[in-house]
Amino acid sequence: MYHTYFGFRERPFQLVPNPDYLYLSRHHEEALAHLRYAIAHGEGFAEITGEVGTGKTTLCRVFLESLTEETEVAYIFNPHLTSIELIRAINDEFEIDATKETAKELIDTLNRFLLKKKAENKRIVLLIDEAQNLSREVLEQVRILSNLETSSQKLIQIILVGQPELDAMLNSHEMRQLAQRISIRCRLFPLDLAETRNYIHHRIRVASEKSPEVTLSSSAIKTIHRYSGGIPRLINILCDRAFLFAYVSQTKTISNQIVHHAVQELESKNISGKYFTVERKNGALLLLVLLSIALIMYIVFYPDRPEPGRWFFWP
Repeated sequence: MYHTYFGFRERPFQLVPNPDYLYLSRHHEEALAHLRYAIAHGEGFAEITGEVGTGKTTLCRVFLESLTEETEVAYIFNPHLTSIELIRAINDEFEIDATKETAKELIDTLNRFLLKKKAENKRIVLLIDEAQNLSREVLEQVRILSNLETSSQKLIQIILVGQPELDAMLNSHEMRQLAQRISIRCRLFPLDLAETRNYIHHRIRVASEKSPEVTLSSSAIKTIHRYSGGIPRLINILCDRAFLFAYVSQTKTISNQIVHHAVQELESKNISGKYFTVERKNGALLLLVLLSIALIMYIVFYPDRPEPGRWFFWP
């Protein structure tokens, strides 16, 4: 609706993992570099974690698009699977027989495929997104798949991508055998204020057909950062709504007032940002502390206060 008004080809803050819009913060750049290193040097296991909305899936898409023809990938993005369903999904991704009845038959089929690709000097990658949803049984199956190797090299490289719960699961005593095999671990963190500003301007530039026809005030960007906590998905949600408000108001300046209007609407729909939720909690705590101080001062300094048993029954 508003994108033509601001001279955009499309809405710049859509919630789709479009690789064209990936903004590489220092943490995203580091994670991408580690993934490429893992593939180039044949590291068996890598893990990428980050909070919801930090750009993990978009990062995965960029990484996959950067791979050469010498690399074949099985991308599993729906990990609510049993052990045997996972192997079938992997085989299906590689377009090999996934109809066998037992896990052993399926793994044997996969192993033959991997040996063939090894002879062709191809790299094989298994990338599992939302891996925090894998059960311990399925994670154990993933560990078993990592045993597919020659005497000198892994036949398949495995990348697990998920929320911080994945890291907690892998660090548990039961999963120590798998955790010990992970040679590369990266964490995506929220953006700081400067990165939030750069992120917003980056998406505007990518979406613009020519020079951007919109400006954002410094205070507006600070409010966006406080509301979102630096989480890209929340930045997108708030900016999309703020741009809509600006369009309705027929202004090309995103002011702090417009951003606050957008925040109020989002919160009316129970879409609360990290900062404002914490701010309300802190405000309530501060109010409780102030009331406690006032009560103590009243008890200490009020000379004619009633006796404790008669607080609510004034003589």
